[in-house]
Amino acid sequence: MNPVRKFFRLAMIFCLAVPVLAVAQSSEGGGKVWLIPIHGDIEPSTAAFVRREARRALSQGADYLIFEIDTFGGRVDSALQITSFITSVRNARTIAWITPSETSLGVSWSAGALIAFACDDIYMAPGTSIGAAAPVMVGAEGATAAGEKNVAAVRSQMAALAERNGHPVGLGLAMVDFDIELWEVLVNGETRAVTSDELLRIERDVRGGVPVIERVGIISERGKLLSLTAGEAQHYGLARELVDSREDLLALIGAGGEFTESFPSAADSIVSFLTSGPVQGILILIGLVLIFLELQSPGFGIPGIAGVMAFLVVFGSSALLGRVDSLEIIIFLLGLGLLAIEIFVLPGFGVVGITGIVFIGLSLVLSMQDFVLPRFEWEWQLLGRNVTVVFMSLVASIFGIIAIALVGPKIRMFDKIMLKAAITGTAGGPDPDSPAMKAYEAAMPVPVVGVSAHAGMASEDEELFISLIGKTGVTDSVLRPAGRALIDDRIYTVEADGEFVEEGKSITVTRVRGNRIIVRKVQGV
Repeated sequence: MNPVRKFFRLAMIFCLAVPVLAVAQSSEGGGKVWLIPIHGDIEPSTAAFVRREARRALSQGADYLIFEIDTFGGRVDSALQITSFITSVRNARTIAWITPSETSLGVSWSAGALIAFACDDIYMAPGTSIGAAAPVMVGAEGATAAGEKNVAAVRSQMAALAERNGHPVGLGLAMVDFDIELWEVLVNGETRAVTSDELLRIERDVRGGVPVIERVGIISERGKLLSLTAGEAQHYGLARELVDSREDLLALIGAGGEFTESFPSAADSIVSFLTSGPVQGILILIGLVLIFLELQSPGFGIPGIAGVMAFLVVFGSSALLGRVDSLEIIIFLLGLGLLAIEIFVLPGFGVVGITGIVFIGLSLVLSMQDFVLPRFEWEWQLLGRNVTVVFMSLVASIFGIIAIALVGPKIRMFDKIMLKAAITGTAGGPDPDSPAMKAYEAAMPVPVVGVSAHAGMASEDEELFISLIGKTGVTDSVLRPAGRALIDDRIYTVEADGEFVEEGKSITVTRVRGNRIIVRKVQGV
């Protein structure tokens, strides 16, 4: 044989043999395995942990993602986030393993069942259970069944997951919907779990005795939710095998390669704590009160820094869960800006300040959820819970601010951050009738004549101004505290007696000091 032809033939055999050997080796056991625990209540922090660890596993070439499930359920939105992520995995096989943990006997109920159905395969340890996935509403009266719109949404999601991964659809439907009646039947000798509607359709389509249908019995009656033990789940084709240890699980799935296990870190526990409703409410309360204290002190000091830090914790912890983006930050800063304008620029407290508070509250509510407009009943429930937390925090902060304003001046620790000085004069100078000025005049060797602040003022003007005492008029501009007022069909420059008076308000002349006409707002007008 030609040596060149022989070389090319050997090279071709080698190129074909390498992939075959690689496939054979992988079938004998191999591949990276990554185990991610899902224990306890399903919360936003749980969804963030699962997504983060799964992405890390995939980035390091994991071939198997094993989700170790032991949960009684939790929030529907968080469970849907987890299921959505699991179904998006393409380069690894996803496996749900329901097994006992340190705190439970091993259950996958409610949101846990939804997550299990999202995986390619389900394995269960003996003595565990799965089911009862109907959404419920938790209120002041306890847990109640969710409305039909909610049930329909979760039911369709469960059916879609079952169809996608080859799980029995009827089992998933009966776990969600009270109105589903589930039957065990033998179809050509094969055990199947089907709904009553599906059973009637199969029996109607029988032609010539094919297929052979035999009713065994009802698995779940109407008005009840389906829950299955590990043995029942295996019997009806939901659980592939009963597995009691990780070693047995790895052997069953044919994975004998590198094994890595994820653990929730201290940071995950801290974020879960900080994003809980009560803690966020307290942080909002502290932030608002401290910002008020900062506004009462000159410069920018410790209260302001601490208040900003409180809000940074609120938004930062929510951002780690993926619930905060530029929208919430912009709305919050806009609210702070409007509130600052109302405090420092505009007199009194009106529409601008109220709008600022509404914007701040809206940004805080949006930072606690991952949607803007609710579509489902559980989203409305979550929105109501978030609005309640923010509203109660705002109300509590208002009472706290009032208490500090009343009691603060009497507490020595507030001496450096609270304004205690009283206004004893007007923009034109100190009030001659104040106790301080009277004491000053009494100490002077020559009595002070305070009739005129300008020596060149004509006596007839003095008499005219003095004749205005006791008369009423209307402000022609805002008095801050100086401005214009219409008195006896004539415009005068006047000064409010230590207060802001809006335009168009009734005022009365209280006294005249030289060329200074001092007025006071007529109460109730």
